[in-house]
Amino acid sequence: MRPIQKSQKLADVCYDIRGPVMEKAKQMEEEGQKIIKLNIGNLAVFNFGPPDEIVQDMILNMQSAAGYTDSKGMFAPRKAIMHYTQEKKIRGVTMDDIYIGNGASELIVMGMNALLNSGDEVLVPAPDYPLWTAAVSLSGGKPVHYICDESAGWMPDIDDIKRKITPNTKAIVVINPNNPTGALYPIDILQKIVDVARENQLIVFADEIYDKTLYDEAEHVSIASLADDVLFLTLNGLSKNYRSCGYRAGWMVISGEKRHAKDYIEGLNMLASMRLCSNAPGQFAIQTALGGYQSIKDLVGPGGRLLKQRDLAHKLLTAIPGVTCVKPKAALYMFPKLDPAIYPIEDDQAFIQDLLVEQRVLLVQGTGFNWIAPDHFRVVFLPNTDDLTDAMNRIASFLEGYRRRHGTGEFAPKQTNE
Repeated sequence: MRPIQKSQKLADVCYDIRGPVMEKAKQMEEEGQKIIKLNIGNLAVFNFGPPDEIVQDMILNMQSAAGYTDSKGMFAPRKAIMHYTQEKKIRGVTMDDIYIGNGASELIVMGMNALLNSGDEVLVPAPDYPLWTAAVSLSGGKPVHYICDESAGWMPDIDDIKRKITPNTKAIVVINPNNPTGALYPIDILQKIVDVARENQLIVFADEIYDKTLYDEAEHVSIASLADDVLFLTLNGLSKNYRSCGYRAGWMVISGEKRHAKDYIEGLNMLASMRLCSNAPGQFAIQTALGGYQSIKDLVGPGGRLLKQRDLAHKLLTAIPGVTCVKPKAALYMFPKLDPAIYPIEDDQAFIQDLLVEQRVLLVQGTGFNWIAPDHFRVVFLPNTDDLTDAMNRIASFLEGYRRRHGTGEFAPKQTNE
């Protein structure tokens, strides 16, 4: 029989967070080995539970959750989201501008599917959350990666953005707070991106899923609050701030210059209708979450578990010879750099798989986030301090062996990048 092959649309689609190394980890677990997984920001497996009032509201409303809802979502959660946009100072949002989805992930793909024709280009940050790059490719578009500058705290390089705009560029993606770097963008950077979008008539896709997961009293500014004459699609949800990944409750908000986007919005409405609706139980959690006690503040504030784990992971990583790391101001991740003179890595996926096999720690290589060189990896700092210390010690041991094998153990004292 002739082989049955995957669609050619998937040829340029990559999602290494759950890629080949993850498959190797599954095989090892089936053999009875215990793996420390620092590859996915799945809070529940690290005993970060959702707020009790969210769970109770879902239980109480389960009898009402069996039917289809409006294709854009129920009235009450969309109303709550509308109020939240007002808190974020995003102007002019109506109920019709809000779409609830099975997580923000579904809406990312929907937003790209409705927009892109073959050959259309979308500016995506490097490094990025790889679903953005995959969604552009799957929709027939071409992802063009603009550099975020590690030496500047992982801020988007505005000049690089400008250089990469062509007549085919339709949109720019802004991930703020950023996954995988943990960077948080100040107003001046966001305003410069808005200016570029305005000048080139680009749509701004704003991924703000970590907008409450902020450290050191940092404040988040929604880019859509900075202009009314640019079209913005802002995405958020319950997965991270409310530790509700499996509830698949996310939303997308259209704001700004909507008058010239009627045809695109009609396309979004068509796609929303085709999937009928997002899951109803998850929708029942949204109003309670947004209007209730914001327990995320207890986790990221002084003495909070996430803050302690961020500080510990950063301290232990940057104590390893040849490892530097910009300390994240937000989110659940850090993106350390391995000095190429000390760690001459050619294939970072193979490097990460060797770490897995030798030390039973699962990470994701930097190129899995569309970074340009095999010299970074992403660390999830969700395990408790004992497990996190164990994981960092295993990484340190592996890197010590790597230096010994490659004869790069002698070098000058390093400087950490704060």
